[in-house]
Amino acid sequence: MFTGIILATGRVISLAERGGDLELGIDAAALDLHHIALGDSVSVQGACLTVTRKEGTRFYADVSRETMAKTTLGTLSPGSRVNLEPSLRAGDALGGHWVSGHVDAVGKLRALVQDARSWRLEFELPVSLMRFVASKGSICVNGVSLTVNKVDGHRFDVNIIPHTLKVTTLGELKIDDGVNIEIDVIARYIDRLMPSFANIRRD
Repeated sequence: MFTGIILATGRVISLAERGGDLELGIDAAALDLHHIALGDSVSVQGACLTVTRKEGTRFYADVSRETMAKTTLGTLSPGSRVNLEPSLRAGDALGGHWVSGHVDAVGKLRALVQDARSWRLEFELPVSLMRFVASKGSICVNGVSLTVNKVDGHRFDVNIIPHTLKVTTLGELKIDDGVNIEIDVIARYIDRLMPSFANIRRD
């Protein structure tokens, strides 16, 4: 599990084809890799990946075809900057919200407007996911925990404060860029349980 609080950004150093899958190499000099062991999970742009090897300040992870199809990781190139967050450990502060690192869909940035010192970003999602998005609820965009301002049709918007723009990759987004979206895990489970609740009421 993660919190959506980005601890560092890294740079993609390699994307190597491995039998139809992809091995992703990342220089994570700004992240303390001493506490990350082989087999540990790291959120990369919001996608949970398993560390398969380490070399100094670099780590490598395999990206399956399913992950490439459901995220933006397959569109990265050497030099791309990525958001990084190691998985939670016992006693760690929960500063954002519960994030699984399981990306639900790729959304699109449709509007970008300055709002005082912040920026208001509007994203478009597949209609099937919009029932999970609520005004003032939580959502994860490229691994960053954010609060939804409002929901309108198949779009929602968020405000990005200057600090978040500085320490994450969100400040680099351009109109029509794809982003990894993870809906709130609580909303997902409530939706799954609702038919059971309906049956209980009928009984």
